Amino acid sequence: MNIETAQQPSGSSAIETRQLRFRWAKQQTPLHFPDIQLNRGEHLFLRGPSGTGKSTLLSMLAGMMLPETGTVNMLGTNLSKLKGGARDQFRADHMGVIFQQFNLVPYLSALANVTLPCRLSARRRQQTQNHPETVATSLLQQLSIPEPLWHRQVTDMSIGQQQRVAAARALIGSPEVILADEPTSALDTDNRNRFIELLLTLAHQHRCSVVFVSHDRSLAKHFHQQLSLGGEQ
Repeated sequence: MNIETAQQPSGSSAIETRQLRFRWAKQQTPLHFPDIQLNRGEHLFLRGPSGTGKSTLLSMLAGMMLPETGTVNMLGTNLSKLKGGARDQFRADHMGVIFQQFNLVPYLSALANVTLPCRLSARRRQQTQNHPETVATSLLQQLSIPEPLWHRQVTDMSIGQQQRVAAARALIGSPEVILADEPTSALDTDNRNRFIELLLTLAHQHRCSVVFVSHDRSLAKHFHQQLSLGGEQ
């Protein structure tokens, strides 16, 4: 495992992990993870071969899974100390998650999917000045989703368009932390670059921290820190 660190902005801690270990079954070899120290406003690029635990690490950071040993402190809160419902609400209030499989609600429109976090979190709604649809349409425009698709079910959209809707949903309401699992895998070069620019611009504006998982090494230069799993250099 190798961690490379570039010059970073100063600020209070956003993510701090210590001695994380996880295994899916008792008979399996546990996954061990290097410690992370990420301040508010810093961006971490996470890479590594398949099977090294990138998505597992992201799930632990999101509080969706708990480590076998070790701690995850998110914005000063030890996630292991929270019960399941409290972890879910903490995630809704403070994190935007872009899942590898998108996890969009298939029977909702693109616009309704984007505004969903503001229905689950009063804090996220307040961050839109109580106008989530206005913010959602702005994000969809910036991510080049055509207006005629805004009110159609997401199942009518291409995979790349669904991925951008998932990104807009994560960004709405200015969460303090964005966790992105291969968020550009279905995008062409132009849309990939537009997405990266939008994500990091908004993150900078709101002093939001980003953990970004990707196999695309060319994106690493945009991030303050790089973390490699599985001995990859």
